[in-house]
Amino acid sequence: MNPPSLSLEQAPPIQVPFRFFLTAPLFALLSALLLLGYGPELLVSRWLPVTLAFTHLLTLGFLGLIMCGAMLQMLPVLAGSPVPAVSGVSMLVHLLLSIGTLAMGVGFISGTGVLLKAAVILLGMGFAVFAGALVVALLRVKLPNPTVTGMRLALGALVATVALGVILGSNLVWPIGLSRPLLFTDIHLLWGVLGWVGLLVIGVAFQVVPMFQMTPDYPQWMSRFLVRVLFLGLCGWTLFLLVDPGGAVVEVIGKLWSLALLVGYGLFALTTLQLQRRRKRRLPDVTLLFWRTGMLSVLVCLALWVAAGVFPLWARSSTYPLLLGAGLLIGFAFSVVNGMLYKIVPFLSWYHLQHRKVTLLGGAGTRVPNMKEFLPDHLARRQLRGHLATLFLLGPAILWPALFARPAGLAFALSCVLLMYNLLQAGARYRSASRALTKEIQANV
Repeated sequence: MNPPSLSLEQAPPIQVPFRFFLTAPLFALLSALLLLGYGPELLVSRWLPVTLAFTHLLTLGFLGLIMCGAMLQMLPVLAGSPVPAVSGVSMLVHLLLSIGTLAMGVGFISGTGVLLKAAVILLGMGFAVFAGALVVALLRVKLPNPTVTGMRLALGALVATVALGVILGSNLVWPIGLSRPLLFTDIHLLWGVLGWVGLLVIGVAFQVVPMFQMTPDYPQWMSRFLVRVLFLGLCGWTLFLLVDPGGAVVEVIGKLWSLALLVGYGLFALTTLQLQRRRKRRLPDVTLLFWRTGMLSVLVCLALWVAAGVFPLWARSSTYPLLLGAGLLIGFAFSVVNGMLYKIVPFLSWYHLQHRKVTLLGGAGTRVPNMKEFLPDHLARRQLRGHLATLFLLGPAILWPALFARPAGLAFALSCVLLMYNLLQAGARYRSASRALTKEIQANV
């Protein structure tokens, strides 16, 4: 767990990522409670206020917080470049993003303009502080590896996503006369899901999948070029969306371009599944199952996109974007983030305690719990069942909302509660072991 490519001594205090990791499931639970409470109404259209609240609680509150915490933790370790004033930055970013996300969710549901204005300001400030601190750390990296390159481009995608979000939010609460707001919303989603989330997951996977899942390394050509090609592809796709086609030729070229881009994500998913089949350790692993679920969801979403091209009338229906969004956000992103949490949280808990023990006691004394003791497999497997139940119910819920919307919301809420419980249990075990270690250190002074 300590390869020479990692600079574990540069890791920030454990409170830095943990404040993000332990808060994020609460926002996922709030989004699940919206689906449970509003039921079919939430799944009528992606433009409804309650649907927008659901989406932003999930993307900003859950995915956003966890990915910010992960980057603040992983960048110093993977690149040897610490984030400046990381404790203060993490506290400020966590506070601004948490309050801003809550304000946005409540503002959408209640239609309160003051809350939406506050959300735009707070979220814009929070991501600006986060991006500024990350830029400083990334500029200090002399020899970037593929994961650092992925982080750089994912951060660029985040800046584009937030800039578009601020423009769209400002147009909503301070009308600025933005033309084609629906088009800019689609571009905002494009950079948020495929850019910020997709590129960061791919970049991080190059490091964590072989390390934690004991698989062979990704092919060298993929780790060197895929993230760069996908980023350039997103830029090209954006240009095609912004340009008024004016003719069938430009429209066809744009569709072929987007198809090639999506095939790149599908190629990553297939490669990950193939590497997992060749893993050195054959024992079943819950993290592996979460990742497989995420990769299979990418392939399903790719199939949905191709089907929409074959059946254009269906592509213009309200169900198609909801199915695609559910597959990308809950099937792909939520699954992969769960898989990463179940490795990163116990590993950080073990590492920080072991490092203190070796540094201050020379390795003797109180035994540090191992990773499985911080977060046992049976707890993670229980939450996996709730997550899989959510995915199996979401498709029928979108197609037949009156029958399946609330069961899907209940399964999703159960999954979020179990995730929150598991992470809090890991945090409690860490605090208990830390207190025991502190007493032993004080006794030996």
